[in-house]
Amino acid sequence: MTVTDPETPATGWVPEPAEEESAEDDMPLSLRLSIADTLTLGNATCGFMAVYFTTTGILIPHLTGSGESGMARNSAATAVILMLLAAVFDLFDGIVARKLRSSPMGAELDNLSDLISFGLAPAYFVLVYGMVAVDAHQKMSALAAIVVLLAVVLRLARFSCVTMKDGMFQGMPSPFGALTVVSIVLLELPFVPTLLAIIGVAWLMVSRVEYPKPRGVLAVAMLCWIISAMGLLAAWAFDAPGGQLLLQTGCALQIAMAATIPLFATTRKANTFRHNRREARATTLR
Repeated sequence: MTVTDPETPATGWVPEPAEEESAEDDMPLSLRLSIADTLTLGNATCGFMAVYFTTTGILIPHLTGSGESGMARNSAATAVILMLLAAVFDLFDGIVARKLRSSPMGAELDNLSDLISFGLAPAYFVLVYGMVAVDAHQKMSALAAIVVLLAVVLRLARFSCVTMKDGMFQGMPSPFGALTVVSIVLLELPFVPTLLAIIGVAWLMVSRVEYPKPRGVLAVAMLCWIISAMGLLAAWAFDAPGGQLLLQTGCALQIAMAATIPLFATTRKANTFRHNRREARATTLR
């Protein structure tokens, strides 16, 4: 028995439903890129290009004996500026993801991009430093580079598994750690202090020290600091008057922030513990 819709024209044929759908509707949600994901891919691109400029502008000229100090300085500045730009992308992809949306693979893309820009790129920068510096030791620099890379790997893996209270990171954030490592290298300290400082930063990245997430005023301050650092690097690269001193001042400030933030965080945590302990005693006495 055939049932015919009374509103269907009596032609003997029932129209087939439309099968033409947009390619976007057919694509699984997990494979669509959001605006935040595009920014994350910009982060990864900057990290890769930082490795490229470190290789072509510093390492290869050194190995072939055809490099000039000015070209190496420009390439080093370009590589670090690209890492700073990667940090900007990393800052904004989180903001955009919270305001708009991110795809289901956004977190994985973010971790992979951070591994390139804030793990591989600074570790490779340390490795090359060990090959071109006058008083450096290549094998020890390679060890320090491996420590930096593994610290970032462990930190990113823990970030995916451990749930922290809102607004806080556990361990130094990888962008902040990468920029601190590069600042230590650019400061051109003696080799042994440089090596120990780099290992110290790697330890902070895998530590349990709490760091605030860059949101609101802190995000604006971080962005202003990154832009200022880019200006200092540009002045140094183009050999501007006082450029070397400005760069050293900027690197020293970055290292000072990396050293003082854990102290403030530890002091705040200790004060909170004492306050809770006093309250518990007061409650018991009542």
